Amino acid sequence: MSAPTADTLSETLRPLTDDPKRSAIFCDIDGTLAPIVKRAEDAHVRHEIAVLLGRLARRYSCVACVSGRSAAEARRIVGVGGIFYAGSHGAELLEPGSNAPRLLPAFKSWEGRVRRFAAEQDTRQSRLLRIRIEDKGPISAFHWRGVPDEDGARTHLEGLAQEAETAGFATHWGRKVLEVRPPVPIDKGQAVTELVTRTQPANALFGGDDATDLDAFDALDTLVEEGRLHAAVRVGVRSDEGPSAIVERADLVVDGVSGFAGVLSALAEV
Repeated sequence: MSAPTADTLSETLRPLTDDPKRSAIFCDIDGTLAPIVKRAEDAHVRHEIAVLLGRLARRYSCVACVSGRSAAEARRIVGVGGIFYAGSHGAELLEPGSNAPRLLPAFKSWEGRVRRFAAEQDTRQSRLLRIRIEDKGPISAFHWRGVPDEDGARTHLEGLAQEAETAGFATHWGRKVLEVRPPVPIDKGQAVTELVTRTQPANALFGGDDATDLDAFDALDTLVEEGRLHAAVRVGVRSDEGPSAIVERADLVVDGVSGFAGVLSALAEV
């Protein structure tokens, strides 16, 4: 599939560009605003994309990054202070200008237990496989992208996931990452719904590249069906590792971070 033409892009985004003060822009970070990298801590958003987000925040009713990372880490990577950050798949909300995120109490209460479990998994076998453990507050992420034996690491983590579930935790598989989470229902769709409730836009867009972003697509569909949004635009960021449903369910499909940057540029041309 080729990149959308300028006419297609303009027509698909028209509900937002015709009424920016009553429209919201929501987007994933990794794989959407920032390229996927071997080490999660090395991810960054290019300066020109950060500038675009800042411009959009001054024109649209709400601009937000919705990420599996902590809200503070998301803001560090993006580098824009005047927008919302929904972190930990919606368990945290960091408002523009705030120093600390608001965290769901039920989610926060599991933070110590998740960290203790992750520390117990930092074994000799895990280190030999070069599995990297990322501390995301109440979520611990086990990364195996780029390790010498990716299949062996995946097999090891399948056993770890079973242990985590037996111990009462929730687990989630992403792109070469396993997350161990509190058993508290959270997803990016809940974050989108919360942001729409807070900011009351008439129209909204969500852009994402991974399976967790499908929950945000679902939320937009529901909000339109309930009459809480007049129009919604689902942007699928196509990648080699992304699920086919991201492309199949999208109103607009773009290729990678550069393709999504083109969407942001079109939104800024108001």
